[in-house]
Amino acid sequence: MLSIHSFTFNPFQENTYLIHDEDGVAALIDPGCHEPEEKEELVAFVEKHQLKIEQLWNTHCHIDHVLGNAWAKRKWGVPLWIHEKEMPVLKSVEVYAPNYGFHGYEGASPDEFLEEGQILTLGKEQLKVLFVPGHSPGHVVFYHEPSKRCIGGDTLFRGSIGRTDLPGGNHSLLLSKIKSELFTLPSETVVFPGHGPETTIQFEKINNPFVGEKAIY
Repeated sequence: MLSIHSFTFNPFQENTYLIHDEDGVAALIDPGCHEPEEKEELVAFVEKHQLKIEQLWNTHCHIDHVLGNAWAKRKWGVPLWIHEKEMPVLKSVEVYAPNYGFHGYEGASPDEFLEEGQILTLGKEQLKVLFVPGHSPGHVVFYHEPSKRCIGGDTLFRGSIGRTDLPGGNHSLLLSKIKSELFTLPSETVVFPGHGPETTIQFEKINNPFVGEKAIY
């Protein structure tokens, strides 16, 4: 059984996810923790539940999703996985982080590259890498087929989609990929987004104003 826990960090109100199997083998996804108290909250949860963090994954590499990468790599001695097309996005954070007030930002280099269709093994569980660019050039989603749940990053939100006006964004591509990669998942699939509350594929197919049956954009 896969357990999913969320934490909301940094001024962007980013959702960081900690997932683990029944034995406590865990992966940290999009660590947005920057302030000491945010890191302390995450560490306290890991220690309380005796989790063993073995992987560090980024859905994509915008600043709000990578603030804690370097710290997490050191803290738990884990490799960082990103899609190769996110390399320029990750590197650019070092340049613009001070403009957002993150003067202490420390960059982290990836150790492995994620690939479309790749199966990631986390203890007794497996997740599939879905390639859903558009919000950023190498955005991926992690899908757990047995429980019909996915960590969606900034692709699909409840009643909205990821913004596409940032460098490397592509609006038409994002709409296309949501339909071909996410809307082909079972309707009951729960999406855990990078911001805001959870949603389901069924709800978004019907109600999403960008890609649903009632689309107005």
